[in-house]
Amino acid sequence: MVTRIGTKRRKTRHKLKRARHEKGKISLSRYFQTFENGEQVGLKINSAVAKGQFFPRFHGHCGTVAGMKGRCYEVKIKDGGKRKSLYVHPIHMIKLDNKN
Repeated sequence: MVTRIGTKRRKTRHKLKRARHEKGKISLSRYFQTFENGEQVGLKINSAVAKGQFFPRFHGHCGTVAGMKGRCYEVKIKDGGKRKSLYVHPIHMIKLDNKN
């Protein structure tokens, strides 16, 4: 096996860049938002907050809230054919509307 070079933020210069209207102070309502079990959420990393960040590979994925662990939520996602669970802080999550 080859040794992995770099950290988990390697090659994420554009992926973790915040839009112009998102820069500045962090919204407290977004920081303290709550979710219910079974609710659909989108995963979007806020690069200003390192707490509760998930691996950048899952940036842009959608998942389902399965529970809590401390202040973070357990989110179940599907990566390829596998089911995975991530522990994510609410600032890195966006509520999705289920109006299909």
